[in-house]
Amino acid sequence: MAEEVSLLSSPSESSTSLLSEISNASTRAFVLAFTVGSCGAFAFGCIIGYSAPTQSSIMKDLNLSIADYSLFGSILTVGLILGALICGKLTDLVGRVYTIWITNILFVIGWFAIAFAKAVWLLDLGRLLQGISIGISAYLGPVYITEIAPRKLRGAACSMSQLFTGVGISVVYALGTVVAWRNLAILGSIPSLMILPLLFFIPESPRWLAKVGREKEVEDILLRLRGENSDVSDEAGEILAYTEHVKHQGDGDRGFLKLFQRKYAFSLTIGVVLIALPQLGGLSGYSFYTESIFISTGVSSDVGFISTSIVQMLAGVLGTVLVDVSGRRSLLLVSQAGMFLGCLATAISFFLKENHCWETGTPMLALISVTLYFGSYGLGMGSIPSIIASEIYPVDVKGAAGTMCGLVSSISSWLVAYSFSFLFQWSTTGTFLMFTTVTGIGFVFIAKLVPETKGKSLEEIQSLFSF
Repeated sequence: MAEEVSLLSSPSESSTSLLSEISNASTRAFVLAFTVGSCGAFAFGCIIGYSAPTQSSIMKDLNLSIADYSLFGSILTVGLILGALICGKLTDLVGRVYTIWITNILFVIGWFAIAFAKAVWLLDLGRLLQGISIGISAYLGPVYITEIAPRKLRGAACSMSQLFTGVGISVVYALGTVVAWRNLAILGSIPSLMILPLLFFIPESPRWLAKVGREKEVEDILLRLRGENSDVSDEAGEILAYTEHVKHQGDGDRGFLKLFQRKYAFSLTIGVVLIALPQLGGLSGYSFYTESIFISTGVSSDVGFISTSIVQMLAGVLGTVLVDVSGRRSLLLVSQAGMFLGCLATAISFFLKENHCWETGTPMLALISVTLYFGSYGLGMGSIPSIIASEIYPVDVKGAAGTMCGLVSSISSWLVAYSFSFLFQWSTTGTFLMFTTVTGIGFVFIAKLVPETKGKSLEEIQSLFSF
């Protein structure tokens, strides 16, 4: 499709063009809609980061066992699975904006359930509701932003989404060092509470309106998004024509099982493996149990959380800037290599601690290793797998592929989150050597099988994955 062609120009030309597009797109409706759409990613980060700085205080106040807290940490991914299963149908049925209402209300209920929990069941219920909400938002946020953004801003807007996730994690990490866990949960609800009034003023997706037969509203919505003086007739006509084409193409072979045809085998493998790699490489373990790692290696948790927060935020900014400059594949390789070294250094620090070797330097090595891991993740593996997954699948299987990738990510995250505490008790060194092995295999997989997609049209990219 001609509208999706994204050829690279020089960095200065790209920067000038991007700034011009941002200036042209800065209508009130677009800014409000972009803010609301990105809130899901920010809330995702807040929720992911919440359990790490609060582990010891929650276990102490509610007298939780390791198994109880493992359930609290992992039930989030059970909710993610449930959210991934319903997100596509829900957003198509009630629309993007009404679904955002639902997710933000569930965010607030979940936070307050945690904040006022006196028993473990209410704690787990709040976490489950949050998981369902972010399972939906993980799909809804990028889709809504993509559908409302001008075509030349779609890539930059989607890349920014992961940055909001990193900011959310960093903010909660930093606040968790000085705020009690119940108060932190109340603070976590503030972004969603602030977003709710804005939902009255944001427009519905013009593409969803066209899909459900409300064609007359499409041009009006585009005028709100692009500016009253903009000529949106071509864009509106393109949306309506494409929607009509999709309707005529509908047949009995467009179900979920179509994704498993032989011609999609390579693209399915690339997408699923890239999405699962960060989770199986220990992301949930590092995220949910950061405090345990720091305490076990003698690192001040306050210093550790602040350091990792700053580095992850800076790495996220750097990754957003570099993704269209250095290319997806090269940035993935650097990111994966950094995660490999981070896991290896963490394993070495625990080995030295257990054997009482280099006791003065072990805490510093542990701090550097965790910081390196999170920084490397933020640089590339946090956002690029989702970008590549959105590029390699044809439109007729993109929805099914998104559901599959979401389920794989959620299930692999749950497995690591639930088993981490038990693996940590079994062998701290062995646990991180397992993650080191996975990240090492992931590096080889990317180097051997993942092609570069920078600067290619979607048709060119999809031809690379069709055999």
